[in-house]
Amino acid sequence: MSQALTQTWYMTQRQLRVFARQPAYAVITLIQPVIWLFLFGSLFRKVVELGGFGTTSYLDYLVPGVVVMSALSSNMWAGMGTLEEIQRGTLDRFLTTPVSRAALMNGNVVNNGLVTAFQSVVIVLLGLLGGADYPGGAAGVAILVLASVLLGTVFGALSNALGMLVRERESIIGINTFLLLPLTFLSSAFMAPAQMPRWIRHIADFNPLDWAMVAGRSAMSEHPDWGGVLTRGGALLALAVAAVWLSIRTFRSYQRSV
Repeated sequence: MSQALTQTWYMTQRQLRVFARQPAYAVITLIQPVIWLFLFGSLFRKVVELGGFGTTSYLDYLVPGVVVMSALSSNMWAGMGTLEEIQRGTLDRFLTTPVSRAALMNGNVVNNGLVTAFQSVVIVLLGLLGGADYPGGAAGVAILVLASVLLGTVFGALSNALGMLVRERESIIGINTFLLLPLTFLSSAFMAPAQMPRWIRHIADFNPLDWAMVAGRSAMSEHPDWGGVLTRGGALLALAVAAVWLSIRTFRSYQRSV
């Protein structure tokens, strides 16, 4: 186990070096969240007057949604990196080494988790500069970041599995494009559940994106519902473990095919 963890950290460092060598990428990935945060925050600022948002500031409500959406959108493309390594032959060369097969997959997942945590903290700080208030304090922010990392792990691991299964960029792009907007709008990202149609509320109850948002918003509120936070956080953790297990199993199937 200790050897597998050491090898996973080595593979994570390899991914982090790529990220560090392309600082422009970090800036580019934050452009869309900034647009969501300040453009949507200004455009819909009066929607809180409808009630049900639990705050008088739409920016307060929007920040957790943007954090979670950013985690989703960035991790859904993890399979593209896996596919690129397959096409370059890098992954096949690693198969000739004694490195743990789980480490080959989990290094990518851990890297995406660290990048997601960094992006989440930056978005929270930008919201704070824009006038958002976080009554839950640092603990609430930490839970929001953890929820976003767990969600990112779910979709990052699934994206890796998808990359090894389809092995075509167009398929990954098509599936991600199809899923991104429905997952976003069938959640409480922009609108309070009390203001959504009943059928959307029912679907949102089974949407992992909404689990992370609800857990983060509640933890950052003045009076958190810790039961709801733990329930949704536990569900995200279980889903993340299952997704990582599936990606490792898929990788073993890929290994047998080469």
